[in-house]
Amino acid sequence: MDVWDKFKQTVEQMQAQLTAKKNVLNSAAFRDASMAMCALVAAADGTVDPSETRRVAELIADNEALRDLDKNDLQRRFHDYIDVLRTGGHVGKATVLSDIAKVRGNEDEARAVVRIGVVIGGADGRFDPTERTAVREVCRMLGLARADFGL
Repeated sequence: MDVWDKFKQTVEQMQAQLTAKKNVLNSAAFRDASMAMCALVAAADGTVDPSETRRVAELIADNEALRDLDKNDLQRRFHDYIDVLRTGGHVGKATVLSDIAKVRGNEDEARAVVRIGVVIGGADGRFDPTERTAVREVCRMLGLARADFGL
């Protein structure tokens, strides 16, 4: 099995794990942390391409694990986090990370946020080093072993 096939299988497993937990993933902290994670991964390379932003917004709307949350609200929050990252520099990134940190201590939500980061990062067929670094940073911040997520 080549590297891409293995990664694709990992992403599919993570999506299945997210879907299995969707009934417990409905708190405000999870909602905010998951959208902050999506924005962090989308902006990981230092640029926020409009086509990438649209693609991530579509993935949010179609993600089974997020079905019980208001799609319009999720997309608005995602775009708000993108704006914070685009205009806020280091302070903006710290703001986004602080919203992700709200799930620290809740194992299901914290692990789900990291899984969402991996799923979003791999959605375009590759998991770029900058995206991987952003997800690793979140693992460290949430006290999760990155090896649990293939990182």
